[in-house]
Amino acid sequence: MPTVREIAEEIVAREGGYVNDPDDPGGATNFGVTIHTMRRLGLDLTGDGAVTTADVRALTRAQAVDIFIRHYYERPRIADLPAAIQASVFDMYVNAGSNAVTILQRLLREMGFPIATDGQIGPRTIAAATDAAAPDPLALADAYGIARRNYYFRLADTRPASRKYARTRVGGKGGWITRAEAFLSPRFHLTDADFKARTAAWG
Repeated sequence: MPTVREIAEEIVAREGGYVNDPDDPGGATNFGVTIHTMRRLGLDLTGDGAVTTADVRALTRAQAVDIFIRHYYERPRIADLPAAIQASVFDMYVNAGSNAVTILQRLLREMGFPIATDGQIGPRTIAAATDAAAPDPLALADAYGIARRNYYFRLADTRPASRKYARTRVGGKGGWITRAEAFLSPRFHLTDADFKARTAAWG
């Protein structure tokens, strides 16, 4: 099983380098770290008294890995979840913040656990995810991966500008979908035909 640092390094590699896509609500981003995150953490790397796109560009890969481990894995208490789902929740937390936890909480509620959907990993969420009545951890990981994929589809359904993240220009699976399926058992991957049917309404 990969270490947390190895998982973080994989996330950074998946996120890529500097981008500033006007269709991305995250704004300027480098190695997956957004300008909003850097402002929240006060990362004025250029020392000019303000966190700007110049600071985002100055961020190093190693700094991004450290930010993810500290603020997107340790602080949200992802380590307290079953090991089988940690990598997917961690990756999703980097991609969508506390929505990653809310997705898990909603899934556990559907399974009958009376927990809040507040986006925070607390004692009740941990207890539900590790309860003997919960699905086998690998089954839970697949259920989470499917719920995560559905989350991306719903975003793209309601926000046309985001569809380019879910579907490529030639109609194949976009980054959001391949990212979710990277943590899914192959038997739960959508076929090309199923994917095209799911996205046909997008035009």
